Amino acid sequence: MIVADVTFFQELFTGLNRGLGMSLLLIVPSALGGVVIGITAGAIRAFGSKTSARIGDGYAALFRGTPLVVQLFVLYFGLPNIGIYFSPYWAAVTGFILCSGAYQSEYVRGALLSIRKNQYLAAEALGFTRIQTLVWVIIPQAMRRALPGCGNEIVYLIKYSSLAYVVTFMELTGEGKTIATEYFRFTEVFLVIGCYYLVLVSLAKIILRKAEQALHVPGFG
Repeated sequence: MIVADVTFFQELFTGLNRGLGMSLLLIVPSALGGVVIGITAGAIRAFGSKTSARIGDGYAALFRGTPLVVQLFVLYFGLPNIGIYFSPYWAAVTGFILCSGAYQSEYVRGALLSIRKNQYLAAEALGFTRIQTLVWVIIPQAMRRALPGCGNEIVYLIKYSSLAYVVTFMELTGEGKTIATEYFRFTEVFLVIGCYYLVLVSLAKIILRKAEQALHVPGFG
């Protein structure tokens, strides 16, 4: 029994550590891509033309209003029916970026609209174009206000990265599920998986808190 337990835990931690590396390969680019999409879509929804703003609103409504698992299934299993193919990795990353970006665009849009109008007038008086005003004046201020919400979305991203196994990408949860099925020890496996995610989320919160402190400007929110 002891030998069997040692073998089980050796295989468990080997598999989970391998899956952890795969999860990080999902989370990091998905988080960065989600921020870029969120800023872009948020700016379009706040300041774009009526048509582009409606397109941005439609994108946000679609990806915020449908389950992520459905989005992943469409990307991986549905699109091949029209000749578009994604590997399991790219299906997961694409789905995570689009979903995360939709949520983050809402935080960014709200932050952009919260900037006082006199900021735009001051930039205009200095000869800034509309784009220059957004890039150099408005967005930097708005991101300080949006960061807590965007950071919260990144924390959610870490947790819903576990859905990647439904499109056959073997990340942390997928590796754990395989081992649990092999040994029929689901309780131990998923308790350990939960600890892995708890550590990841805790580290992310520390990093995000440091980022908030670094970007904080007294008196400017």
